[in-house]
Amino acid sequence: MSFGQGGPDWGPGGSHTPDWNALASDAEASHARKRRLLFLGGGGMAAVALAAVIAVAVVAQGRDDDGSQGALPTPEELPSSQGPKPTFESKAPPPPPNPTDFITDPKKDTAPLSAKRLFSTAEVSVNGRTYLRRGTANTTTCENAAGGGLSAALKSNACKQLHRATFIGGGRVVTVGVALFDTRAQARATAGEAQQISPLDGSGVSEFCQTSACHVSANSVGRYAYFTVAGYENGKDAKAGDTAQATGRDLAKYTFEQIHQRGEDQADKAYAEQLEQDG
Repeated sequence: MSFGQGGPDWGPGGSHTPDWNALASDAEASHARKRRLLFLGGGGMAAVALAAVIAVAVVAQGRDDDGSQGALPTPEELPSSQGPKPTFESKAPPPPPNPTDFITDPKKDTAPLSAKRLFSTAEVSVNGRTYLRRGTANTTTCENAAGGGLSAALKSNACKQLHRATFIGGGRVVTVGVALFDTRAQARATAGEAQQISPLDGSGVSEFCQTSACHVSANSVGRYAYFTVAGYENGKDAKAGDTAQATGRDLAKYTFEQIHQRGEDQADKAYAEQLEQDG
């Protein structure tokens, strides 16, 4: 019996009841396939996401590695452009020695000594007055170049050398004597005891102060004692306050300066040698 075309065939020879077991099996298989598809799809997305995270981490790590090797150090790590300032040890030169030491200490007073070394200039000017040097003499027998008490004093105080020079000027004449001792005390004692140095004639100068009155003086500096005897070339007697006395004072001053100059010369030489040695 047909209920119209297109409908299911319910023919009389077959069962008209649906196969429910087959339908259930088909439905379960279809559901399982959908689940597998969902699982595969979700797993793929998770794998893609994980790969992206790993890639980002690798890139970040690479940046960190590159940065640590190629980036400039931070300001705290940079060396300071201003290093320690160089220091230079300043050494002050030694003070110059005292010239007096070189005319007092025999160990320092070693320069050659003679009348012409002490009185090296043939013409000298003192206090506006000019004098010409005439004769000179040197001896180690000091007492033979002096008279009276000075001769004895030179010997008792162990005089080492005595140097004399005679100067003339304006009709006046003066002999200067310089005696050398080992100590300052000996020089001072001798100058304080007597003054009569023997006049030195010759070299165009006649005898003087042998029978006429003359001015005498004595003084000392360092280990040197120095003396003068001054009068007139014509043999007249000298008087207090006259020009002969002024001449004696002029040459005594000049002699002191020459002895002191001897000390300065030796001190300057020693100082130059010290600076050269230190330099």
